[in-house]
Amino acid sequence: MVVEEGAGGPALLRRLNTAAVLRAIRDAGAPVRIAELVEAARLTRPTVKQALGDLLSTGWIAEDRDPSRAGPGRPAVRYALAPRAMPVLGVDLGPHRLSVAVGDLTGDQLALVRRRTDPDDVLGCLDEAIDTALARAGLSITDVCEIVAACPGIVDSERGSLRFAPSLPGPPDLVDHLRARAGCPVRLENDANMAALVCAAGHPGQTLVVVHWGERLGAGIVVGGKLLRGANSAAGEIGVAPTGGDRITFDRQGRGPLEREIGARGIVALARTAALADTSSRLAAGPLTPEAVFEAAAAGDRAAAAVVETVARTFMTVLAPILLALDPDQLIIGGGLARAGEALLEALRPQLELMTLSPPALRLSPLAEQGTLAGAVQLARDEVWRRCLAEPTPTES
Repeated sequence: MVVEEGAGGPALLRRLNTAAVLRAIRDAGAPVRIAELVEAARLTRPTVKQALGDLLSTGWIAEDRDPSRAGPGRPAVRYALAPRAMPVLGVDLGPHRLSVAVGDLTGDQLALVRRRTDPDDVLGCLDEAIDTALARAGLSITDVCEIVAACPGIVDSERGSLRFAPSLPGPPDLVDHLRARAGCPVRLENDANMAALVCAAGHPGQTLVVVHWGERLGAGIVVGGKLLRGANSAAGEIGVAPTGGDRITFDRQGRGPLEREIGARGIVALARTAALADTSSRLAAGPLTPEAVFEAAAAGDRAAAAVVETVARTFMTVLAPILLALDPDQLIIGGGLARAGEALLEALRPQLELMTLSPPALRLSPLAEQGTLAGAVQLARDEVWRRCLAEPTPTES
């Protein structure tokens, strides 16, 4: 609610009104004039002008004087979010690869860096990637306003700690390290949850099950726009599901039973065995990748089709109870397996229809394996917006 006078004092009222103008500029999605802000924020013109002065001084907005919009007479000044304002960092840290992206409040991506992860020097690899990304964006670490780092495993996001991460043995204390470097708020999140968060932005109010399927498997569950984390922050850890009724075990790479069987390497291993048994199969020609297996099956290769049917049946046997319990609007497949495209969906759809009463819409995430990083940047930006709109200016009056 916007207030121009009351018991809160002039400093509080000024911050509330400045927040209202900032929100109106953000929601406009394009440069806006003072008259438009007066209407959108429901404030007087002098109050809007005062708020604009405060926001210009912080560098969060800028004047837009695009001559292409000029009409007869003096062109009206418009205002928009300033490019590169309030930069944020998103980090996707896996056991073999890491990615760092720099974004700003406008939604622009300023830089992207991908690196291999050295298990003996995780923090060194991360620091180098962050420094490179910031240099490409023309920023320093002290410019960063929020960092969200995502990784596989059970993450206590409230405490900023990894409770269980078998694929990241001996994980370093990322949060303390990044806070010490940047001096800004840092959040640690589960990678599948971040992939689900970015999908949820396009489907407000829906219940979604978003599977992050690559070498490892995890699911992010969104109900009514909010992540379902579970009592122990372990909701969606489908990769550890036993596939033969045995107890949960992990291999030397930290993969759980389902991940070993139908993760990316598991699919390739099944295809290799099938190729040895049928040398006439396209699978025997190689090179073998999950995408190649699904493509061969879609093209009618019998050996590949048998592998794909096994993978789809195993996957849906684990996932169907979750779908029956939640009755989601959509099942979205992201991660590296999403690169298999429609061939993957065509393999999953028959099993989905057999094992559920009301099959949800089945779709691919357009971001594939980049969903985690995009979600981390989005959450970092959302957190900055939350603080900006609560306390938009550091000045009192």
